[in-house]
Amino acid sequence: MSRVAVVSFRLGGTDGVSIEAVKWVGALRHLGHHVTTVAGSGSADRIIAGLAADAQRAPALGDVRDALKSCDLVIVENLASLPLNVAARDVLYEVLAGRDALFHHHDLAWQRVTLAHLEGPRDDVRWEHVTINELSRRELLARGITATTLYNSFDCDPPLGRRDQTRRGLGVSEQRLVALPTRAIARKNIPGALALCEELGATLWIMGPAEDGYGDELDELLAASRAPVIREVPHGVTMSDAYSAADLVVMSSTWEGFGNPVIESVTHRRPLALNPYPVAREITSFGFEFFDLHDVAGIEDFLVAPDQALFESNIAVARQHFNLTHLPKHLEEILSRFSIHRDD
Repeated sequence: MSRVAVVSFRLGGTDGVSIEAVKWVGALRHLGHHVTTVAGSGSADRIIAGLAADAQRAPALGDVRDALKSCDLVIVENLASLPLNVAARDVLYEVLAGRDALFHHHDLAWQRVTLAHLEGPRDDVRWEHVTINELSRRELLARGITATTLYNSFDCDPPLGRRDQTRRGLGVSEQRLVALPTRAIARKNIPGALALCEELGATLWIMGPAEDGYGDELDELLAASRAPVIREVPHGVTMSDAYSAADLVVMSSTWEGFGNPVIESVTHRRPLALNPYPVAREITSFGFEFFDLHDVAGIEDFLVAPDQALFESNIAVARQHFNLTHLPKHLEEILSRFSIHRDD
């Protein structure tokens, strides 16, 4: 049995990195590997506070080395891709020099205006790199690093949610409900989502918290908007419940490394209003049919008379290209480049 460690700033949260890390851990265990998780915050087998994105001091080299010393392979989830904690990244580089490591890149420094001045990922002869989109793969290649694209993967048969019960709990039994299943931060383009809801006469459900110092600006935006807004997820409400309760999903972001709600809207058979950020255009090119964020008339017509054929066409594309059941095979192909082996 090979021993694999998965390392990140935080694990066990609702952010995209944490969600995808859980899927990778499940696939690795399916392949017979023993997996240990290490993070700076959240939920993990081992917490080293200095690894957290907002840590005030660097992690002790000895602590990181001790956490990873017995592992055959270390998978780094975005910690070296988006250097929110440069000191932690540098300690990790030192520990992994000359060792088998796989860097899973969700975002890259130069893709964020505020981080573009920072160093991008480094490379080593025993390291492999995986990106979650082709845009990042090409950008890494232009900087001398070869990577493999492995898109995020999804359960294409999620459980049915409790639509009526959830809507009653939200107090929107009769109103149109538009779900924004993301955190509230600047790049999520909350004004775009609010403008759409104003045009549709709909309530906007912002499901994630305000982060990155966006709270005050968000309060001002909501106070100035004519659209009713819900900012909480009632206790016991699952993501399946949330998607089932929504009449429409909105992804108004100006940038995402991937944007999981795009495919989740498909697997839960909900129409999507999408702002075509760069990676969204890449996803759409597989053959999905989404509504442009500004196509209010088209969205209105669909909400009045939904076309089930659109949902079936979209789910067929998701099953072929973004299916969680395919993840173990894809990971096995990538891990074959290392010396580790599965437990037969």
